[in-house]
Amino acid sequence: MDPNTRTVRVFIASPFFDKEQLERIQRLENALTRNPYVSEFYSARFHQNQQYPWGSKGWRKVVFNLDLYYLRRADVVVVIHDYEGLCTDSGTAFELGYAFAFQKPIILIKEKTSVPNLMLIESLHAYLTKADDIASYDFLRMPPLSYEGPLI
Repeated sequence: MDPNTRTVRVFIASPFFDKEQLERIQRLENALTRNPYVSEFYSARFHQNQQYPWGSKGWRKVVFNLDLYYLRRADVVVVIHDYEGLCTDSGTAFELGYAFAFQKPIILIKEKTSVPNLMLIESLHAYLTKADDIASYDFLRMPPLSYEGPLI
């Protein structure tokens, strides 16, 4: 296969509720754009269906169903581990569980110093410490990169 062939569809699981989270997800989106194996990625922040009032029944249904559709369609899920304390974003946690149930490889990016949860660590295929590292990750060979460190 030609190494310049873009073949992988990526689903981004990450909160995007504040400036720091948006900056981190933008770094990840930029890195995915530079990766020669990524044909496309889905970032929910671009699919908030503005034709419906935020939080309305129509909005909730469309956003939820789009999220699940693109999760099932993805070849791999890349998650930003973004919490300090004992809990991760519940939407991100749901997406990871859903992806794991569909046997999607999960790549976790953890730039913060918080200690990750056992269930997140044991579900992942690869662990990275910088969003920019995804630009050079080999999505064709999918090398496993394990996490070594403390857990909660």
